[in-house]
Amino acid sequence: MRPGLLPNASRFSSLRHRYLLLHRSAPILTRHDSTLSSKPLDFFFHNGHKETQGSEPWPLHRTGVPPLAPCYRAVPNLTPTRLLGIYAQLSKARLSAFNVLVAIASANALNELQEVPYDAQMARTRGRPLVRRAVSPAHAAAFAATTGLAGPALLWTMCNPTTALLGAANILLYAGPYTRMKRRTVWNTWVGAIVGAVPPLMGWAAGGGALLPSAAHPLALHLPPPLLASASASAAAMTDNPLAPWALFAVLFSWQFPHFNALAHFVRSAYAQGGYRMLAVLDARRNRLVALRHVFLLTGICSTLVPLCGLTTWSFALTSLVPNAIWLRAAWRFNRFGGDAHARTVFMHSLWYLPIVLGLMIVHKNNVDWLQTIGITAATEEETEKTAQEQA
Repeated sequence: MRPGLLPNASRFSSLRHRYLLLHRSAPILTRHDSTLSSKPLDFFFHNGHKETQGSEPWPLHRTGVPPLAPCYRAVPNLTPTRLLGIYAQLSKARLSAFNVLVAIASANALNELQEVPYDAQMARTRGRPLVRRAVSPAHAAAFAATTGLAGPALLWTMCNPTTALLGAANILLYAGPYTRMKRRTVWNTWVGAIVGAVPPLMGWAAGGGALLPSAAHPLALHLPPPLLASASASAAAMTDNPLAPWALFAVLFSWQFPHFNALAHFVRSAYAQGGYRMLAVLDARRNRLVALRHVFLLTGICSTLVPLCGLTTWSFALTSLVPNAIWLRAAWRFNRFGGDAHARTVFMHSLWYLPIVLGLMIVHKNNVDWLQTIGITAATEEETEKTAQEQA
């Protein structure tokens, strides 16, 4: 058998051509049939290492079985279309936003380069390009270096230095500490949540917003109408408030825990097989509790911090209670009863939760009358003069 060949899954259904599976040292074990010859057994591992074990013939009860037919197919040639598909897999493009896709592509490629031996042991990651040898490690490293330089350079040129530095820092944090911590400590999940929450800060900075308070951009609190002291306080909250991007950061940070902890629960056997230190593997009770805790935090963030920083009106605090209550009920049941079914429910809720909540933020955006925007009602003269003054 030659390196660079892939197993054909349809052959595994035959009892005559069953392969032995090694779950610790290597996931897939193949052999040359030795019933009709004296060839030694050949063990082929995912990392390309090939060992020969003795020269004993195959067991006697296998006598008379014809040699195995070829059960492997060659890796296809790298055409431009296939190469683009491999680059998309290396960069995990489906999980990336277009404006930071290049930077994220580098981080994901660097992560996969370091985890080839471990990805080969997990069924959910065995199809990655480096594991199946669709491209060489040198090719993947070149792709990671190119995108790692091009991403921040593009953000620096087209946006501003703050956005570029955030992108570069996220690449280093994901490919460095986060990847290393996955096999050492459960705190890798918290570091990974920071990586996932940085893009809103990049978007805010790219739009010219301030991330830190200053004399030009002071912190402002948009109090509820009964507590609002004056119209000037309300107007101050509509300015570039440095608290607003951190509210978005908090939403994305907390959202990742129930999303990932639920996913890790029903794939915990794969993480255990790969040697990753996840809460779902080491402490299932705490894993469920952390998921519930962050759904509670999301409810508080949406009900207080988001409208308080002026991102939305206070009506968002009421409408956001509906999706939060639905997810909170699922997380509470997951924490109390456990089980894969409850974990899948929490995970599926996480997929629609974020689009719904962000959509409600847009609907309840401060200082925006959507009825006027879509042309149902007309603006008053005072509102027209005020808009003209702001634009001037």
